[in-house]
Amino acid sequence: MNKLQMIAKGVAPVLAALLMTACAAPEFKQPAIDVPTAFKESQAPVPSEVATHIQTAADGSTWKQAQAAEAQPRGEWWLAFNDTALNELIAEATRANANLAVAAARVKQARAIAGVAEADRIPQVGANLGAQRQRASAPSLGLPDGTPVRPGNAYSANLSASYEIDLFGRVSSNVAAARNDAASVEATYRSVLLSVQADVAQTYFRLRATDAELETLARTVQTREEDVKVNQRRFDLGDIGEFDLSRAETELATVRSEAIGLQRQRVTAEHALAVLLGKPAASYTAGASPLLDTALLPVVPAGLPSSLLERRPDIAAAQRTMEAANARIGVARSAMFPALNLSATGGGAAAQSFSNVFEWSSRSWVLGALMSMPIIDGGRNKANITRSEGALEESVGAYRQSVLVAFAEVEDNLAGLRILAGQTAQMEAALVSARRSADLAQKLYAAGRSSYIDLLDAQRNLAAVERTAVQLRGNRAVTTVALIRALGGGWDSPTVQTVAQQ
Repeated sequence: MNKLQMIAKGVAPVLAALLMTACAAPEFKQPAIDVPTAFKESQAPVPSEVATHIQTAADGSTWKQAQAAEAQPRGEWWLAFNDTALNELIAEATRANANLAVAAARVKQARAIAGVAEADRIPQVGANLGAQRQRASAPSLGLPDGTPVRPGNAYSANLSASYEIDLFGRVSSNVAAARNDAASVEATYRSVLLSVQADVAQTYFRLRATDAELETLARTVQTREEDVKVNQRRFDLGDIGEFDLSRAETELATVRSEAIGLQRQRVTAEHALAVLLGKPAASYTAGASPLLDTALLPVVPAGLPSSLLERRPDIAAAQRTMEAANARIGVARSAMFPALNLSATGGGAAAQSFSNVFEWSSRSWVLGALMSMPIIDGGRNKANITRSEGALEESVGAYRQSVLVAFAEVEDNLAGLRILAGQTAQMEAALVSARRSADLAQKLYAAGRSSYIDLLDAQRNLAAVERTAVQLRGNRAVTTVALIRALGGGWDSPTVQTVAQQ
């Protein structure tokens, strides 16, 4: 072995390694994310006057550390609300929701595309059978013009195989990209599923809160009707003037109008629920079911912000999209280097009959190896690499944005529950006072010791406080569902605490 051969033998492995490194997908690096050690709102101080009404993760309850978001079951979190009707609605929506069916179809497509990419890992084998009858011209056979040529038959049967040797990682990078695309679509399906379930729960609680508000207005209408009757009798007896009677009639018509207007809000929520259930709005009717103040709401432990990155399906989808984009850089790089394809064809050909194709004398075969690589491409491949790198940068930005939005949504809903609990506590105290005030005003008016305006003011105040209390009740239920959605689904623990709705 001369010196040149020795140098070539030593340089060849190094050169091969450099080529492999140059075209392979870069090692995926998880983007740096500033993850807080705890949610700010879960550590918020609780005022002493409402401490018994507020539950937060600061009480020691935490989420179990998640493993892999894609494989982790979300859990039937809605069961914590102990509402049979809600359970049935979510089960129905899971079966029939149109958006969920679209997302499931996309998962099917993405898995099939991944299967197509996987097929390049194994040799492609095919078979063909053929029969021809043809007549060649005399000159094409090297015969003088006008020489008679008889038509002939040709029969063939062949097996063929081809295989691309993955020298520079094109196949493996393409498979990795397709797999991560499929995983991203599956995570998106879970995100759609969670959204549909949460939308059903929130729409359901809005509908029930509206029913409770309508019930409150119905009681107010009854009160106003009694006022009109009383004032009519007193007017007939000459105890009061027409002003008090007209005011009572005005208040009755106003409250009736409010109740009619609230019906529009109810039918809108009912129609939205029908769409979520995959039903025409005209064929669905939700029975009245007021959200009572004795309803139980689950206490949702927020856990650690780091676990949110594993639990949220939309973050999992963004993560997989990044990994797919990273793998496609390898696909783009491999296009700049040689591709080696092996092929083989074997079979037989005969002219007399098809049975002769399978005789040993009719056999034929071809073995081949084809090495191809670009020489001048006008910068196409470099541009594709740059485009792939840009796609990765875009996916990294989208991932970081998803994380920031997720943190903000959790903080928003933790703050919402904390503030709503404080509002509810104060509103309950106001409700007690308003009821007492309205009762006293009624007695004073009946005894002739106060005007109807004083009674009306007390009744108006009570009606407003009652409606606000009902609205807060509905807001707390909707915000509880929103927090569960923001945290990525249900609880890891089978036991969920509940607290009486205040």
